[in-house]
Amino acid sequence: MKLVKLLSPEQIVADLEAIEHWDAITELVDRLVTCGLLAAGEREATLEALRTREQLVSTGIGGGVAIPHAFSDELEKVVAVLGRSKAGIDFEAVDQAPVHVIVLFVVPRKDYQLHLKMLAAIAKMFNGQDMSRRILGANGRDEILAILGSKSSRVEPPAS
Repeated sequence: MKLVKLLSPEQIVADLEAIEHWDAITELVDRLVTCGLLAAGEREATLEALRTREQLVSTGIGGGVAIPHAFSDELEKVVAVLGRSKAGIDFEAVDQAPVHVIVLFVVPRKDYQLHLKMLAAIAKMFNGQDMSRRILGANGRDEILAILGSKSSRVEPPAS
């Protein structure tokens, strides 16, 4: 599975308006609603699930990347959105560095194993600074998609 296959240009926010952690998550969830991937009636439940997850431990994995994620009882398939902040956002990341790339995804609750595999695969894809650096330097959504679609960005869930 490639992360790029979960994203369309509309699911990439190349210049996040938010400058705060929670505002960025809200902006990305709102993009999922705007794209029709998340029902407006599910917005609040999704935000609450994400808030609960973020209160456990930050999803800022270091290297300028955060991977907020949650489960949904209403979704039938995984939905994702990517946001980029050139200025950086304090996500209380493990390395205390500002976050520039946020990959938010919501998984149907029935697909718990897929959630774990996706989380591990996305973290692996962003291991090191190269991928986030390339996305940070991209000129808009189409170039971000091209970077994600490159051979070096292949997200393969580990074999079961």
